[in-house]
Amino acid sequence: MIVVDANVLLSAVRSSRGASHQVLREMLAGNVAFAVSPAIALEYADVLKRPGILGVNPWLSEEKIDILLDAVFSRAHLISPWFRFRPFLADAKDDIYIECTLAAGATFIVSNDRHFRHPAVKAFGISAVSAGAFIAEFAGRRQTR
Repeated sequence: MIVVDANVLLSAVRSSRGASHQVLREMLAGNVAFAVSPAIALEYADVLKRPGILGVNPWLSEEKIDILLDAVFSRAHLISPWFRFRPFLADAKDDIYIECTLAAGATFIVSNDRHFRHPAVKAFGISAVSAGAFIAEFAGRRQTR
């Protein structure tokens, strides 16, 4: 089980060539179990719909973003954390990912954010990995099956 940071989802929407896009494709295909909390769902929508974040003439309309998010949420394990760890990380907005990961019993946070390199994250038994590192490990697991 993984939890995916909004920055990975944003990268996936911006480019179909990178590891972030591959993570999103595996999530949507049902090949990767992932958790989303209500706070993370709101963060995904806020980030993807932020004016100008997808460029001047975005290829993805707000309606299509809603369709994408509906598809993501339909595949997600919806988690409602019953506890709060705030403030914990240098960027307090990232604490929602720690809470969801712990509540879901997930082992990875897939993120390109340096805030998750905090030593205490590992103390919780959570590994923060980039999209590229996750895809490399995921591909390795597939080959050994």
